[in-house]
Amino acid sequence: QVQLVESGGGLVQAGGSLRLSCAASGRTFSSYVMGWFRQAPGKEREFVAAISWSGGNTYYADSVKGRFTISRDNAKNTVYLQMNSLKPEDTAVYYCAAKRTVVATMAIAYDYWGQGTQVTISS
Repeated sequence: QVQLVESGGGLVQAGGSLRLSCAASGRTFSSYVMGWFRQAPGKEREFVAAISWSGGNTYYADSVKGRFTISRDNAKNTVYLQMNSLKPEDTAVYYCAAKRTVVATMAIAYDYWGQGTQVTISS
């Protein structure tokens, strides 16, 4: 079992930055692939970024590539999402998720989810 708690959301102006954190419980965090997803009102949950268990491989949605960076600190059981050059269309609830083995971009592939953190970008 893995429990995930996101933090770091908030309200920022377009062009600004935020760093989301996701703290995980459990002794086997380093064996999990971690992902970030987001869901805007009236829309489906969408993939944002994912990172392999070692941190050596990262994957991004085209919409955030070059602006967002996913990273992890296995010693701290934490995964991060650094978000720069934020746009109003980035407004959503952001969720972190965990799964074993290979990286995936589909939400259904992830086994554990946090409660989400709201990110709002004003224009």
